[in-house]
Amino acid sequence: MTVTLAAFSVSSRTLRALASTEPSTEGTRLVRDVRRSKRLVLLRAVLDAAPATRAAEAAEHWALLEAAERHDPAAVRDVLHYPATGVWAEETLRRLHAPYGPPPDLGHLGALAVAAALRAGIAFTHILRPQHGRLVLPTLGLLRPDRSGPLTLTQRSWDPDDPAALPLHALPGGRTALDDLDPYRAPGPAQPAPVRPARRLTPKGHKRWDTQWSGALTLLQRYDTARAGETVQLLRSVVPLAGGSRSSGATLPAAAGSVLARAQAPPALAATLVHEVQHGKLTALADVLTLHTADRTPRYWAPWRSDPRPLEGLLHGAYAHLALAGYWQRAALYGARGAWAQHARVRAQVAAVLPVLRAHERLTPAGREFTDAMGAAEHAMDELPPPADQHATARRAVDRERRAWCEAHPELAPFTHG
Repeated sequence: MTVTLAAFSVSSRTLRALASTEPSTEGTRLVRDVRRSKRLVLLRAVLDAAPATRAAEAAEHWALLEAAERHDPAAVRDVLHYPATGVWAEETLRRLHAPYGPPPDLGHLGALAVAAALRAGIAFTHILRPQHGRLVLPTLGLLRPDRSGPLTLTQRSWDPDDPAALPLHALPGGRTALDDLDPYRAPGPAQPAPVRPARRLTPKGHKRWDTQWSGALTLLQRYDTARAGETVQLLRSVVPLAGGSRSSGATLPAAAGSVLARAQAPPALAATLVHEVQHGKLTALADVLTLHTADRTPRYWAPWRSDPRPLEGLLHGAYAHLALAGYWQRAALYGARGAWAQHARVRAQVAAVLPVLRAHERLTPAGREFTDAMGAAEHAMDELPPPADQHATARRAVDRERRAWCEAHPELAPFTHG
């Protein structure tokens, strides 16, 4: 089911700031406001769509949420806007409107309410039924009760030091959680291999992530302070990918404010975070502004993929790689080993597809302004070029790859040039 947001006004200044991929106060505010608005609309839609037989239960859960909000609005907002809550809300809304299939998990609304009440510190008594011997408390963790059946919860029910509790792991240096617990941390019961979330990590696994996360943030703060701040502001959770995943990272629209990422060395993790945060920004913008009216037919060459991409995928890829080109340029200026080569390579990839994007006939006026601003940001990188002829060499290499791709996909060759 489609959820429609109220109208947002996006100024030309904000649009162009977002298009550049450079962090800005206006852009960050818009992304966060859009995410919050969409989440509230989704939650309201779930409540309104609850069947009559469950309406009283849903109303009871909602009443507890309201009581918690009156005492501590910030705590309740954090629970309701936690990324996994969005996955649950979208999945539940689909199930409520589907004639067949598994029943909606309306009981999770109670888990949200209890988590909010616990964090708000209010007195309450609420009854919930654990699923498979576990009760998830979003933003807090899991409870593993020692008996089956309904569980009566109060303010004293959650103790992170209790053996029955599995607290959500907090990554160092901010409010970002490493979520390997919430059943809704990624959409669907079984994701394809590239985006399949890992199971609960061991303490050693958590420590490894702490080290890699701290190292990645240190590099971001050293090379690109603004992007480091943007990452912390826009990223509420990181979901570790299962071992053997082919992807180093992924962003799923339903889980706004989260990325799935593979455990990796700090330099690679920093680049993954820069890349994935851009996908989240562009997704939020697309929720309130139509940039193009093209269909989803995969017909375009993308230097970072072997398969043809639809225009939407090409736009997302170019946008994320434009940010990476800027990040590697700054890293290179600080003397990071191999950064100039990374910058030249990624910038050449972006430069190769920008003409296709900017000339596309299905762009809206906003989309044309957006892609023009992307082009201006790419051209501005000429002010600090890599040494020798690295950029020209990278562009020649990308051109060879394009010719090879066109030979392998002759029917799509006309779509590779703007």
